[in-house]
Formats: sequence, structure tokens, C-alpha cells
Amino acid sequence: MAVNINTVYLRVLAIANKEQRGYITPQEFNTLANQAQLDIFEQYFYDLNQFLRLPGNDTIHSDAVDMLEEKIGIFEVYDAPITSSDTLSEQNVHKLGAVYNSTIINGVQTKVEAEKLNPNELRYYLNSPLTAPTVKRPIFIVQTDLITVLPAEADSLSMNYIKKPADVYWGYVMVNDEALYNPSTSINFELHASEETELVLKILTLAGVTIRDPQLYQIAATEDAKNIQQEKQ
Repeated sequence: MAVNINTVYLRVLAIANKEQRGYITPQEFNTLANQAQLDIFEQYFYDLNQFLRLPGNDTIHSDAVDMLEEKIGIFEVYDAPITSSDTLSEQNVHKLGAVYNSTIINGVQTKVEAEKLNPNELRYYLNSPLTAPTVKRPIFIVQTDLITVLPAEADSLSMNYIKKPADVYWGYVMVNDEALYNPSTSINFELHASEETELVLKILTLAGVTIRDPQLYQIAATEDAKNIQQEKQ
């Protein structure tokens, strides 16, 4: 499902170098490639919010919501353990989902979902016997990038979340002052395979600004906008 980084780089170079438009170095490409991947990834959530307001399509493969959920699904993580020392950033969390405590209820190991509170609500819950947390009714807050689950006895914790894409890297070795692709040190894009063209266009758009070539920027931006419009029809 991943997108090969060398394929993207070669396509970017082929278009950027056409009619001597400029060379994008591996260092520049890696920076632009990571930004492009993150831009596309974050656009999923904005688009999903927009499409959910529209009537669906009976044909699954042409339903924009199904398509976006499939793309986001690549990054979904379930039942990841929570420790007191791990921050959300360290676990590469983009959007936190449900938090659970696994406990024994009536002799059966049961996974109980914790209720999320805002930090300023916590003291009100703790001061009332009706809302005070128990292992069967845990609560949690997120503060300074850490998850805190109460009560303290709730120590078998897990969470569902959507992770951020891992950083990509076009690895290379220098031979006669030329950068040659090194697959053993390269890291591919984690985006859905269908995003290959979008990645090329997005990187070209960013590269157009970097190499100050308005024509290259305009061509890529126009094609990018056309693709987005087609997806929303």
C-alpha cells in the first residue's frame, strides 16, 4: 500500500528538469516530501468532515467518505499500551481515540472505556462520590502531552489512536559527486498507493516556491486543484 519514494523523486525530477526548470537536491526533496505527506494526511480530516455533511453514494468505490476512511485506516492503531512515561508525541499520536482499562468484572476480564474529561472538570468529579472514578468507571485527562487515567488502580491501560505518518527519506550514496538511490536506507511514504500522483504534484508545488519558478508552480497548483475538484464531485 505504501508509495515508493524513489518513484516519486524520479517523477518530480523529470518534471522539474524539463526545459531546464531546475534541480531539486535530495536534501531539498526529503524536506519537501515530508511536508507534502503531512499536508495530504491532514487534508483527509478536513475533507472527511466536509463529505460527512453530504449524501453518500451507493457505490462504495466512488463514495468519498469510504475512500477517505480507507486512507485514514492505514494509520489507525488499536489497543496500544499506555505507560505513565510515554507522551503522545513519543507514540506519534495525531488523534486520540478511546482509552481503556482492562479489569476483572464478575470474574471476567473486561475492557472498560474511560471517560475523557477536561482538566478543569477533574476536581468536580473527584469531589463527588457519584462521579469519582473507579476501575469499573475510569476517567482520563490529557495534559502537557500526557494521558492521566484515574483511579490509580487502573493500571492495565490501552488506547486507540490515529498515528502520524512516519518521516520519509530518499536514501542515497555519493558516487563521483552524484547522488545514487540507496533502497536500504530509504523510507517510503505511508500514504495510500493512490496518492502517488498527488504527492508528486504537491512536492512540485512546494518546489516551485523553493526554486522560484512561477511557471512550474502554476502548472502543479492547477493540476492539484483539478484533482481535488474531481474527488469532490
